[in-house]
Amino acid sequence: MSKSTIDDVAALAGVARTTVSRVLNNQPNVRAEVRDKVLRAVEQLGFRVNPQARQLAGKKALRFVLVHASDFDSEPNSYFSSALELGATRAAARLGAQLITHVVNQNDPHAARQILAQAADDQCNGVILTPPFADDPALLRALAAQDCRVVGIAAGPESQALVETIGIDEERAGHDMAAHLLAQGHRAFGFIKGPAQHRSAEGRYDGFLAALAEAGIPASAVQAERGNFTFRSGLDCAQRLLGPDRTITALVCANDDMAAGALLAAHKAALRIPQDIAITGFDDTPVSEIVWPPLTTIHQPLRKMGERAVERLAQLAGGSPPDPAAPPLHEIVPHHLVPRDSSGMALQ
Repeated sequence: MSKSTIDDVAALAGVARTTVSRVLNNQPNVRAEVRDKVLRAVEQLGFRVNPQARQLAGKKALRFVLVHASDFDSEPNSYFSSALELGATRAAARLGAQLITHVVNQNDPHAARQILAQAADDQCNGVILTPPFADDPALLRALAAQDCRVVGIAAGPESQALVETIGIDEERAGHDMAAHLLAQGHRAFGFIKGPAQHRSAEGRYDGFLAALAEAGIPASAVQAERGNFTFRSGLDCAQRLLGPDRTITALVCANDDMAAGALLAAHKAALRIPQDIAITGFDDTPVSEIVWPPLTTIHQPLRKMGERAVERLAQLAGGSPPDPAAPPLHEIVPHHLVPRDSSGMALQ
């Protein structure tokens, strides 16, 4: 004889399946006569609750939100967002959590309000923020007021004091790139920076200048331009830096997309790479290997960062409330320099 099911109980008692579940879990808002009917049906059918099934059914899946920033008026970063999302998705699947992604226009004056509303509507246990949202202290405090855990990706020092963050040592990475180019014999540099509100990317420039200072080279040896992490901005900035009056011998870009644009500018100017101009990127995205020549870059483990962000949120959601006197955890993941042909030849 087959075992009775909860549906059999519901049919015999003449109630909905959810009503049977409420009775079996001793939940409120069930009339006494209905409760009696269900319990009589349970006894008559000899129904027994499967403890494992009850445990799985009663366990609410964790739900996390990953917020990507995007400038809707320009092309997206080729890999940054997708790599973070891939790592986060894999970790969520492994942990049995739900991951919801939102793309928010970073230029929208109501972007923070939109993120707060999405976090509330999604009834999430935690939010992963990417720059520049990860560098918005007012947003971080507002999410905390909603009792929402936050992990910031590649966030700057101010955010590191407010929420848990994950990223590389940006200054050390910039320092490493400068050391590489100095070893190639370069002494005059161009630098295409990222958006000013991207605090961690500014650290790359600071680390670069620090390495030059250690070598006795002043900051005036660097001509800086401000890009926005897009291919087009890299092309435009590089065309200004690589004009007829060019004095620089190495051009450093704060991400690979801008470096790809800089490569095109150099090719248009009939400059040999790296003999006439060395060009480097940052992030070690797939584009760094398919352009010509392949880009020297800094490997930033984006998938690992997305994975660790979900793991940290799961730990925060399942643990005790944080100690307000203890500083938030800032987790540094390792980076490394990837030398390729775009900077591989010393000056003659």
